Amino acid sequence: MKIIVIGSGFSGLAAATSLADKGHEVIILEKNSVAGGRARVFYEQGFTFDMGPSWYWMPDVFDNYFATFGKKTSDYYNLVRLNPSYSVILQGNETIDLPAGVEKLGDLFESMEEGSRAKFQEFMRQAAYKYDVGINNFVWKPSRSITEFLSVKLLYDVTRLDVFQSFSSHIRKFFTDEKILKIMEFPILFLGATPENTPAMYSLMNYAEMEMGTWYPMGGMHEIVKGMVSLAEEKGIKILLNKNVQKIEVQGDKANKIITEDGEFTADVVVASADYHHVEDKLLGEKYRNYDEKYWDKRVMAPSSLLFYLGVNKRISKLKHHNLFFDEDFKVHAHEIYTEPKWPSKPLFYASAPSKTDDSIAPEGCENLFLLIPVAPDLEDTEEIREKYYHIIMERLEKYCGENIRDSVIYKRSYAHHDFKSDYNAFKGNAYGLANTLMQTAILKPTLKSKKVKNLYYTGQLTVPGPGVPPSLISGLLVAGEVLLENRD
Repeated sequence: MKIIVIGSGFSGLAAATSLADKGHEVIILEKNSVAGGRARVFYEQGFTFDMGPSWYWMPDVFDNYFATFGKKTSDYYNLVRLNPSYSVILQGNETIDLPAGVEKLGDLFESMEEGSRAKFQEFMRQAAYKYDVGINNFVWKPSRSITEFLSVKLLYDVTRLDVFQSFSSHIRKFFTDEKILKIMEFPILFLGATPENTPAMYSLMNYAEMEMGTWYPMGGMHEIVKGMVSLAEEKGIKILLNKNVQKIEVQGDKANKIITEDGEFTADVVVASADYHHVEDKLLGEKYRNYDEKYWDKRVMAPSSLLFYLGVNKRISKLKHHNLFFDEDFKVHAHEIYTEPKWPSKPLFYASAPSKTDDSIAPEGCENLFLLIPVAPDLEDTEEIREKYYHIIMERLEKYCGENIRDSVIYKRSYAHHDFKSDYNAFKGNAYGLANTLMQTAILKPTLKSKKVKNLYYTGQLTVPGPGVPPSLISGLLVAGEVLLENRD
């Protein structure tokens, strides 16, 4: 078969490589000048800036991906485990460094709340089960029918996954200390919903973070993309950059042609790894869409982001590789994202200084900074607003670090809603996709297969299994499996 994949993010690369590995001719059409989707990279004044993902969790997912093709992650990039995993900055600039390893974490929690070591051990025991079932079984369901979940064992597993209990309620069965609660609820931010609206089964994220560790690929997160691109090309895949798809032409009940700004491509199968809503709204005729605008407007979106990429001409001693600024009220910030969407009054933010680990991504004596404010999607996005928030968080960063930083910034670039829409055609300028609420889990997510076009499939963060790098990679493999299953002849 001749297969066209639209988009070269993690899901597109994974789907394409899996299909090419089975002997099919695969072409990837990428809108931008660099492969990787949101995990693109750019270079300025000796700095290497990862544009999107900055956390390497669930190393087993990456290991298993490359092992599928007889490879190892070490064939493509060098991983180091971070210790501390990250720092949490609380009110009054109190800092808690999260050590690598559950034993030391247990000691830390015990020092904060008497008796919490044993409770942490029990929490992690339950989280390990959820990770095993959730990642090794549950997320590998294509979620096209309820019948996929009707085995006695899986139904038993689902009941033990705490699907119907909130993460917020679950975690409070173990801990009462507010600082511990903030630390344990942090990974939920990656899932795009509040702890109150996220199923307790996602404590599996705590297991991924705390037991399996926080890692960093030397050279930056784009090294993963480079590895996946190299493997894809080994399989004979053609990755065509600067190919902005304008239309998916459907004849009868099959997509037979992909039209770009400067050419046309025929296909037996089409895999859309671009933004799901954009594909339906802009590339397909209305009668071929799975969902109408009313459906999409009712989706609960994960936050968007206001990002700053900064090159600083000095080192900043107090920062760690990952720094979470929880020095303002999380509930107020969450309310302003999910309940009353607006620019936050007192934003939480995240500061990454990967040059603490990797000298290669910044000139000697300089610091590479990546700043992120989670914000509601679909907000007004102007340079004036971006600049306002730059100074808000830089003031807090400088106060924490005890030194002036702004005067030492020699490179600065911002990135927000407008850019997500322009570069990725992102629905409402979202950064992460759909929130992992109970009503947007498994079969309740947008389906990975077109209901009206027999040979059109969807993959990525707006379909199963959900947002994040490992889920997107799994999404690509799921779609490849469905394509192969339905085209065995």
